[in-house]
Amino acid sequence: MARNFKDLTEREILALAISLEEEDGRVYADFAEGLRETYPATAKLFDDMGAEESDHRASLFETYRARFGEHIPLIRRDDVKGFVQRKPFWLTRPLKIADVRKQAELMELETRQFYQKAIGQVTDAGIRKLLGDLEEIERKHQVAAEAMSENMTPTVKKTEDEAQRRLFVLQIVQPGLAGLMDGSVSTLAPVFAAAFATKSSHDALLVGLAASIGAGISMAFAEALSDDGSMTGRGRPMLRGSVTGLMTAAGGIGHTLPFLIKDFHVAFSAAVVIVAMELATIAWIRNRYMDTPLLSAAFQVVVGGVLVFAVGIWIGSS
Repeated sequence: MARNFKDLTEREILALAISLEEEDGRVYADFAEGLRETYPATAKLFDDMGAEESDHRASLFETYRARFGEHIPLIRRDDVKGFVQRKPFWLTRPLKIADVRKQAELMELETRQFYQKAIGQVTDAGIRKLLGDLEEIERKHQVAAEAMSENMTPTVKKTEDEAQRRLFVLQIVQPGLAGLMDGSVSTLAPVFAAAFATKSSHDALLVGLAASIGAGISMAFAEALSDDGSMTGRGRPMLRGSVTGLMTAAGGIGHTLPFLIKDFHVAFSAAVVIVAMELATIAWIRNRYMDTPLLSAAFQVVVGGVLVFAVGIWIGSS
């Protein structure tokens, strides 16, 4: 059962401080490890912060040993009321830089508040001085954590922005683009084959909806189950699968909705215009985020789309 902070003895307060510094140091080490490949400059900052937490723990341990001996009772943050529960997101890969900076700021604030309360509860002059010194260091850490992004040099900021863009492309744009291409192109054949075979907007609509939603579900599961993202850095499977599935369904439904129009010829003309817009959007995304030359991207997408479109019309007309 958790105890109230005011009921802790000086010995237990020092033991808790040692535990907190050890935990924070290990969390910062996990931050540094998780950010090192993508954000090396920020990882170095967390390496330094983790080393300082180790120094704090050593100072607290020396004071404890001089006053109370070698044995340190096991008392952790979870054993004391008032501490904020931390979700261990630092074990997730890849880490999000904004979340890490915010968590570091909260950790330093909480540790500083702990030292402030502890100073008011201990009577030993030496312990009070050590806690006061550590509280001042934590105050500086808090300020540094709050200003972490502002204090970066332009070169480091540019490097981290580029890394953030690469992660966005890897985790969001690529699965979304794969879904959009699959939904836009692969459903062309069944939709237009049904349209030409039946000359009915309603029938084409039903086939298009079935093909789009079915493809979306299939692609969502395929992408989510392809890997867990821990080795590839491609992000959470559920997010990746959702993005892929939604974009797949959206790509197919886009040129299916015109068949809500009862007049078949008007609906078909509108669907062709939507297809052209979808292919142009895919080409633009490939140019914008995948660094594919616009003409090359347009040629690749248009050729594929036209071939599938032609196959659908050919089968539907036969």
